[in-house]
Amino acid sequence: MAGPSKRPAARGQRSAPLGAAAATPFLHLETEQPAYGPSPAPLAGAELPSFCYHLGAVAPKTFNGGTAKEANVEGFPVSDKLAGVYMTLEPGALRELHWHANAAEWAYVIEGRCRVTTIDPLGLSEIVDFGPGDVWYFPRGHGHSIQGIGPGTCTFILVFDNGYFSEFGTFSISDWLGHTPADVLARNFGLPVATFADFPKSEVYIATGPVPAPLPQEARPGSLNQVPLTHRYQLLAQAPERFAGGTMRVVSEREFPISSTMTGALLVIKPGGLRELHWHPNAAEWQYYLKGNGRMTVFGSNGRARTDDFAAGDVGYVPQGFGHYIENTGDTDLEIVLVLNNATYQSISITSWMSSTPDLLLATNFKVPEATFAAFPKGEVVMPEQD
Repeated sequence: MAGPSKRPAARGQRSAPLGAAAATPFLHLETEQPAYGPSPAPLAGAELPSFCYHLGAVAPKTFNGGTAKEANVEGFPVSDKLAGVYMTLEPGALRELHWHANAAEWAYVIEGRCRVTTIDPLGLSEIVDFGPGDVWYFPRGHGHSIQGIGPGTCTFILVFDNGYFSEFGTFSISDWLGHTPADVLARNFGLPVATFADFPKSEVYIATGPVPAPLPQEARPGSLNQVPLTHRYQLLAQAPERFAGGTMRVVSEREFPISSTMTGALLVIKPGGLRELHWHPNAAEWQYYLKGNGRMTVFGSNGRARTDDFAAGDVGYVPQGFGHYIENTGDTDLEIVLVLNNATYQSISITSWMSSTPDLLLATNFKVPEATFAAFPKGEVVMPEQD
């Protein structure tokens, strides 16, 4: 059940096609654009580097009750704007109370169930259970914990709006209290020094304990502790946008108001389908391949293009403004979680752009007869199906 919330996340659908300019009425939600300075070193060469990272092949860090493995600039240098962690928790296992100083956290639950507890700067808390297809978002610095509640393993992808995210920017409550003198803790909490004798002296990271009891269906009188914005959005409950070659669900700040720095999406491409040629003018794109096999080609200007093949468990990345397209190269649906480091989703379609351009101008541009463009699609295609 959803935890206490003063204002639930909006779930209305966009009134315009994906990425279309008709989203203008919602420009009041536009967030500050990410800085775009000199090209990062990996992108500055004559040839483009790989935009694929085989996260599935990385050996995880293993704890009693869970695992974690990450993709950041250390292993994936092109991904300087976003980083990710693949994590599992067994029933009762707790990713301990912590916060992130250098990044906000966006997550997608792949399978299983977990309970998330958060606290905001106003001292308001929220406790919510999450299941497959649910999304959470924690603004930078908000305290939170995650606990597997079963049945079975809970698996989720965490994405951070800073490619340099690492555990050095993560602050755990056990680590802090373990490095604080017991007499200071006693004074802080107004308790005897002996209270803290058995507290851990170093970071716990993942603790194990009993599965917590189900959340109450109704709040007890006087127990409601409201939060201004809920941290949960049920992405799979959203009606998808349907195209000839697949579907897409997008959750931006419009649908999920607390998600003030990131937009997420679940992209499904049918066998033989194509996510058309496009680019994002306001954000970089981080990808996690959930199912299937695909191929992405990225255009990096100055005659540079790079094609990489992807399988389930791989991570992809597209720098801000770089043109790209994705093909389903398998015989089953290709499912991808996409995360962009801007709360407003913007995408410019090459088919939409060309259909809005006079044929004579196109003929001059491409040095072909004007009649060539008579049969070109009129408007955005998004995901055409196989011929």
